[in-house]
Amino acid sequence: MKFLVTGAAGFIGFHVAQRLCEQGHEVIGIDNLNDYYDVNLKLARLDVLASISLFSFIKLDLADREGVAQLFVEEKFNRVIHLAAQAGVRYSIDNPMAYADSNLVGHLTILEGCRNNGVEHLVYASSSSVYGLNNKIPFATSDSVDHPISLYAATKKSNELMSHTYSHLYGIPTTGLRFFTVYGPWGRPDMALFKFTKAIVEGDAIDVYNNGDMSRDFTYVDDIVEGILRIQDIVPKVTPDWKVESGNAAQSSAPYRIFNIGNGNPVKLMSFIESLESSLGLTANKNMMPMQAGDVYQTYAEVGDLFEETSYRPGMALEQGVDNFVQWYKEFYKN
Repeated sequence: MKFLVTGAAGFIGFHVAQRLCEQGHEVIGIDNLNDYYDVNLKLARLDVLASISLFSFIKLDLADREGVAQLFVEEKFNRVIHLAAQAGVRYSIDNPMAYADSNLVGHLTILEGCRNNGVEHLVYASSSSVYGLNNKIPFATSDSVDHPISLYAATKKSNELMSHTYSHLYGIPTTGLRFFTVYGPWGRPDMALFKFTKAIVEGDAIDVYNNGDMSRDFTYVDDIVEGILRIQDIVPKVTPDWKVESGNAAQSSAPYRIFNIGNGNPVKLMSFIESLESSLGLTANKNMMPMQAGDVYQTYAEVGDLFEETSYRPGMALEQGVDNFVQWYKEFYKN
């Protein structure tokens, strides 16, 4: 098939594009190559993809309505995996307009492209951050997600609502995937594993928020990719008997689904740091900090519905995943 992968120069998009091409699909990747983090890392990912004959790259901003519309008309995609977004919880507090352009306008241009060009299935990235003030664990897709605590989370919840509307009005099959703390080789420099590794290697202190009393459901990137590829083959169908009053909030009478993709095994932040110290053979200088605005105390994915649909359950051991990242980091930065 022919796929559009948005955010192809990004962390997850890069890995997804690789795997789709390995499976024999043609992939058109787009990205605006913004400078939210080091553009050279994005270009290095694209250099790897450029060696794959089934992959083509187009620099394009999703907020470019005419450009995105023309791309859909010209390329006639079978399916779309939409991973491009302005990421980051803390960045959204200081730079809110960036999230409106990328995450709201950008998502709408993708929905319009799918609506007007007969795309078979739109799979898009949501986030565990949508669970917001929810203290019930594990987080299940049937839980309320009406109380986000960051603008980033609010835009991701908005993406789910926008997608449901298009599924209902136009019959477009859409599936949203709530990712839980993705890590691994080629990861983003703004995320904890990358930041901690860089600081420890360079002899700088690491900022440990809430004095280390936090837990995250760290999910290895290959597990995320496997989930995406399995889900894109499961196209939601119309289910006329579904009712708002009695139905699961992750489903609908429209061809619409929501899934969590997480390891289902939350790890204490201090245990995570210990795994990294062990892998590096170095001890971190820790700067204990209070909880940051927009952060949540813990994340924990319930993935039973993902397993039911795909027979797949993410399961990379944290120690191995951290080792894989450290090996990549040392090689990439020649440390």
